[in-house]
Amino acid sequence: MKVSVKVPATSANLGPGFDCLGLALPIYNTITIEETVLPGTGVEINLISEKENIDDIIFDNVPKDENSIIYKAVEMLYNSIGQEPSELKINVQSQIPITRGLGSSASVVVGGLLAANKLLGSPADTTALLSIATEVEGHPDNVAPAILGGFVLSSQEDDGSILTEKLIWPDEWDITVCIPEFELSTNISRSVLPENVPMSDAVYNAKHLAMLIQAVNTKNVKLMKNALKDKLHQPYREKLIPGMKEIIEAFRHEDGIIGTVLSGAGPSMLVISHKYDLDKIKSTVRDIWESLSIKSDIRTLKIEDKGAEIVEE
Repeated sequence: MKVSVKVPATSANLGPGFDCLGLALPIYNTITIEETVLPGTGVEINLISEKENIDDIIFDNVPKDENSIIYKAVEMLYNSIGQEPSELKINVQSQIPITRGLGSSASVVVGGLLAANKLLGSPADTTALLSIATEVEGHPDNVAPAILGGFVLSSQEDDGSILTEKLIWPDEWDITVCIPEFELSTNISRSVLPENVPMSDAVYNAKHLAMLIQAVNTKNVKLMKNALKDKLHQPYREKLIPGMKEIIEAFRHEDGIIGTVLSGAGPSMLVISHKYDLDKIKSTVRDIWESLSIKSDIRTLKIEDKGAEIVEE
């Protein structure tokens, strides 16, 4: 039996929503799992990139055995029902650029879990799948929208349970996804964050996250412009991302630009706008990065309201 699952890219944080906000985007990885009939073959993982990606993704450093995060997720699911994974062939067809802050690792974790769950007869419900995916990823901000689709607020509680709430993103707010050609691993991006932050910074982000939720719910552009500010991660990560400061500054006082934020751990960025010239956004970002000899892929995308879904069996 063979099962394929199509999983959207995701963008986490959106400024003040560090580790708790994420949205799904219409760029996809497709994960296929097949139970093989040859005993003793173990796990086989094949990673296939799409040629149209901006840098023809190279997977040389991605584990393709039992050390892969996709296999770890599948193994955890099997173990949760008292089984061990059988011989499996796993194919990952990738359109989501890796190490760009677009949830590529979350997509393979979610795709592997949903495919394996279907192979096993669907013993795990969405709650259980979210819990396993979060345990593998470390936080739910990417896996929640990857599973549920849309714009999602999520929290891992002290007892390990995952709380989620889907919010309705205003259709009239455009999202331009700016993807530079250089990679930035999540581990490196997290390494620059302080272990402790001033109380004033924590309070600042709590206030702005509350503003963001209200702004989205009421489609309040003025409030959203203030809400997207952050003091917990973006100021520290800025030094790792050439052009980030210049891009933010270029749009700071532009009418129609709601805000510019990092996508996840970066280096990709989101420019959120309302009734603004989208071509001007693209040319401005492209020119800034080109001045630094950085190529880019810039797309205006709608939020993908569907989460991961089985596309064939």
